[in-house]
Amino acid sequence: TTQVRAIAEVATAVTKGDLTRSIQVDARGEVAELKDNINTMIGNLRLTTERNTEQDWLKTNLARFTNMLQGQRDLTTVGRMLLSELAPLVGAQNGVIYLVEDAQTLRRLSVYSDQGLVGHPDRLSLHEGLIGQCAADARRVLITEMPHDAVPIGSGLFKAVPRNDIVLPVLFEGQVKAVIELASVNHFTDLQISFLDQLTASIGIVLNSIEATMQTEGLLTQSQQLAAELQTQQSELQQTNEQLEQKAQQ
Repeated sequence: TTQVRAIAEVATAVTKGDLTRSIQVDARGEVAELKDNINTMIGNLRLTTERNTEQDWLKTNLARFTNMLQGQRDLTTVGRMLLSELAPLVGAQNGVIYLVEDAQTLRRLSVYSDQGLVGHPDRLSLHEGLIGQCAADARRVLITEMPHDAVPIGSGLFKAVPRNDIVLPVLFEGQVKAVIELASVNHFTDLQISFLDQLTASIGIVLNSIEATMQTEGLLTQSQQLAAELQTQQSELQQTNEQLEQKAQQ
């Protein structure tokens, strides 16, 4: 009866959603086989539940960032919003995003908890540092063991050397649009890395859309300026013709 009560107690806990329990009572024969099967069932159920929870977290946050960035038309605003929401979500305490301006230059778009004079420069060249190399290779870089003399993450109360650093290319149709670097005093989990890899694809679409809109607006502004100049020239030409006609009459 002790064995049956132990099995019943754990089974009841599982039905209430507690998947941390397992049957630990000593048993032999068919009861031992029943105990092992129930423990295996609980383990499989716990693993499935954890995977479903991770997938829900992944899909929910991807949708949240997509909705947040949708309709934005300013690159600086996008960079600031992105880092302010992304860094706390993945447990990063320092971050930066660089925009690829041309084939050889990256411009700093926004920072999160920058370290002043020893922080990130305004511009970087292609292949310069991990960020420049990431832009050149279009490949993620993950450092899991930071050196002890790395630039510390600091506040008014303490300074701590980051443990993990990740550099992510933001791609659109194979072309690098930006590079994001995040540093954390903790280790990035596989779920967080998977989330960052998927999020960069969405960010690439947003950045490309903003760039296309800015180019269209720039062309429209140039067209309006040309139209105004042509109208001015037409007015001047009309005045010249009137003056010539007056002189011809005289």
